[in-house]
Amino acid sequence: MNSTATILLADDHPLLLSGLEDALSKLNYTIVASCEDGAKALHMIASLQPTIAILDVEMPYLSGIEVVQKCKEKNLPTKFILLTSHKEKGLILETKELAISGYVLKEEPLSVIHTCIQQVLRGGVYYSEIFDTVFNTEIAPELQRITYLTPSERTVVRLISQGHTSKSIADLLSLSVRTIDNHRANIISKLELPSKTDALTLWAKEHKILINKF
Repeated sequence: MNSTATILLADDHPLLLSGLEDALSKLNYTIVASCEDGAKALHMIASLQPTIAILDVEMPYLSGIEVVQKCKEKNLPTKFILLTSHKEKGLILETKELAISGYVLKEEPLSVIHTCIQQVLRGGVYYSEIFDTVFNTEIAPELQRITYLTPSERTVVRLISQGHTSKSIADLLSLSVRTIDNHRANIISKLELPSKTDALTLWAKEHKILINKF
């Protein structure tokens, strides 16, 4: 199944990039290009349209996520695998949102990358175990709690995530500060947050991507 598949690699660590290229070549994959920054990766993907692009998340000029977004805007056929050290909730949610085909941690053995590539070539998806663990235990419960909020409360928490105070939210929505503070109290209760002053602000900023889904 490797013979007709073409792969592009992008990572800003030259040793890792070279090692991965050698290892995948020995598994009979055809590596059509390797890049050390996101801008070059985007150009090469658009030009070569490889079957799969394996991207680091943090790269100069464009991140791996930004490369995927721009390729999808161009309707390019390439499938994407993220090879990363990151396990943050925001990144995992973005991976789901963009329908990225694979998510593998750099600390995992080559056999996992090989399995991921084969699964993607079959038209499937492959995520590292940590991905599903974080999504199921941390992201899904937060998404469920957000659904308990009313439309008005979601608007308020979205504005909080953007850095607005109760007064500025009240001005934007033509409401009283007291009404906004009541909304904040209800949101804190529904999200089961501690009652300390900055708990909601910290939560809203951390979960900005989740909030913007609604």
